[in-house]
Amino acid sequence: RMRAALAPCLAAAAVPSPHLPIALGPRSMSAALRFDGRVVLVTGAGGGLGRAYALAFAERGASVVVNDLGGDSKGHGKSSSAADQVVEEIRAKGGKAVANYDSVEAGEKLVRAALETFGRIDIVINNAGILRDRSFARISDEDWDIIHRVHLKGSFLVTRAAWNHMKNQKFGRIIMTSSAAGIYGNFGQANYSAAKLGLLGLSNTLSVEGRKYNIHSNTIAPTAGSRLTQTIMPQDLVDAFKPEYVAPLVLWLCHERCQENGSLFEVGAGWIGKLRWERSLGSIVREKNHPMTPEAVQDKWEKICDFDNASKPRTIQESVSILNDVLSQIESEEVSTNPTSYTRSTSSGFDPSKYVGQKLPTVVYNYTHLQPILYALGVGMSTKDPDHLKFVFEGSEAFCCLPTFGVIPAQASLWDGGLSSIPGLNIDFTKLLHGEQYLELYKPLPTSGQLTSESTIADILDKGSGALILLDVHTYCGKDLLCYNQFSLFIVGAGGFGGKRTSEKAKVTVNPPNRTPDAVLSDVTTVDQAALYRLSGDWNPLHIDPGFAAFGGFQKPILHGLCSFGFAVRHVLKHFANNDVTRFKAIKVRFVKPVFPGQTLQTEMWKEGNRIHLQTKVKETGEVAIAGSYVDLTSTLDKPSAKEPIKASGLHSDLVFEEIGRRIKEVGNQLVKKVNAIFQWDITKDGETAAQWTIDLKNGSGEVYQGPAQGSADTTFTLSDQDFMEVVLGKINPQKAFFSGKLKVKGNIMLSQKLEMILKDYAKL
Repeated sequence: RMRAALAPCLAAAAVPSPHLPIALGPRSMSAALRFDGRVVLVTGAGGGLGRAYALAFAERGASVVVNDLGGDSKGHGKSSSAADQVVEEIRAKGGKAVANYDSVEAGEKLVRAALETFGRIDIVINNAGILRDRSFARISDEDWDIIHRVHLKGSFLVTRAAWNHMKNQKFGRIIMTSSAAGIYGNFGQANYSAAKLGLLGLSNTLSVEGRKYNIHSNTIAPTAGSRLTQTIMPQDLVDAFKPEYVAPLVLWLCHERCQENGSLFEVGAGWIGKLRWERSLGSIVREKNHPMTPEAVQDKWEKICDFDNASKPRTIQESVSILNDVLSQIESEEVSTNPTSYTRSTSSGFDPSKYVGQKLPTVVYNYTHLQPILYALGVGMSTKDPDHLKFVFEGSEAFCCLPTFGVIPAQASLWDGGLSSIPGLNIDFTKLLHGEQYLELYKPLPTSGQLTSESTIADILDKGSGALILLDVHTYCGKDLLCYNQFSLFIVGAGGFGGKRTSEKAKVTVNPPNRTPDAVLSDVTTVDQAALYRLSGDWNPLHIDPGFAAFGGFQKPILHGLCSFGFAVRHVLKHFANNDVTRFKAIKVRFVKPVFPGQTLQTEMWKEGNRIHLQTKVKETGEVAIAGSYVDLTSTLDKPSAKEPIKASGLHSDLVFEEIGRRIKEVGNQLVKKVNAIFQWDITKDGETAAQWTIDLKNGSGEVYQGPAQGSADTTFTLSDQDFMEVVLGKINPQKAFFSGKLKVKGNIMLSQKLEMILKDYAKL
């Protein structure tokens, strides 16, 4: 059975397929993951996967408890040799390890071995397992019970013994080992399958309960050659599915940098895939004051099983939230073919093209110095910090607006006279979630005056479980464009109308670099933070009324997402711009989890050129509140306009860039579509930056200009004028220049392949 099931996988492993999502390129350039000071307990570590985990953790500095009962694959017998041999291997390489020979049913003893030997327990890998394969009709009570005692109860007992120690130290990582048999079922393994899927449920609940203590629990379903498979798996498959191809995933999930929690992964042969639940939109099969019948189920069966525009619930709250809407629709007798639609029309009756491009009524915002001050206080500014005075005191010589105040005049478009004014666009604002926000400033905001905002529905997307409205708002002072906002508004339950899922008009989020943050700043919000922030114009009772918050599924009123947004930008400006608001250019954020007033906002920041990647967490729980976000700052250098004449800097490379600009001028539009990237060149002389050039193939019709990128560069190259010329003339291979340190690259290194096409095929260099 195993050979038949895995034969296609072996063939795929032997012959590289263009369809497999496996990167076979250069080695990772991320910093090495170390586990110095961490204590790891691996059950079933005498061979196979467990041995691979133990050796890998020890090699990277962890102290390891190598647990193995020493029995056979069916659970018979006992021996110390398997665990002892692995411990000897670790110690021979200079690592730290101790053997333990207890059954996982004695969970306390296993954890005690870690505490007595190493003084703590940080990571638990529940790997121990046996097999008692029988067809369902032949499974005995003993076959059923022992599988559950070892796999499910054993993992429970070991993890429970470690749990309080992890809670007290505010760190823990747990791995449960499931199986494809548990996920999909497998003939002859009813006992094993039930236990293995039970481990997934256990892990999911631990991920919920442990989150606020920084305890993460994840589940893997590995395919690897081990003692459980070597009797049924031929040697060629054993070689193809080495345990060493599974261990790297386990190490990453257990590292303090990894924030993955409550997830399930399949892994084997060097491939890793993440699984998630998917649910059809379903159908309501009863009517008010009428009995629900099996015939009604039969009539709606095709709709019940239709996975078009399926939803992907991630929590039990998301799972059951639909039932409140079902009850509401039944009571109001508004049942449609789409149970998550909140309008009286059916899903097929909604045509987004009627609304895309529609302009909303112009909104005028009049304000004095009071509003910017009130806003600054609402996002945590305080007179305790002397540098905040210019934001909260109108008499300060440097009195100015925070850049994020730019969302305030724009947000009025969401309410009366805004989206609600579009005929036929029936939005239930109680189901509206603010998903993402983009803000770009073109000029500093005045501290008082009259601003005019013009809004357009840029697009409407069908996300299955809801509709996403992209609202573009341009704000003017007189005829001068001050700022541009894009609100991404998610209407829960309004999806399923058959529309597109993505849009080229959407400002996209960007994940931060995979390394330790360059800076971390924290601020405690006050219990009245939401009450204060709402005075800037967001009057949603969700942020002030406990009853309304409870109706929305929250235990108490939550903080405005745009308030957390303001805190995050303050942190960036303070650390990277010395609170100089003129350096702010743009911000993009995605709101992930709610924040409660009184909690601490902790912003992690990574600097990549003029772009500051960020994510904001709730310090008390470790949950990410804002993700995939960035702030773009202007350079401290004066930026010449792309339209200004090029000024000679006396470098040989100047001539080359001028010629590149001339040669690609006629095909700029074509290149923008093909490349969609900005390349910046920092040319040095005598060790100092002597010139900067930008090849912009993302904006407008494409152009080459002298100076830093007027927008964040996707890739930045740094090399001397002399080395640049030798690369252009073919005297130095670019790859050799890179590996020798002559050429330095920051950002998306893979885009250099497109650059080569530009320079050879179009610039004819």
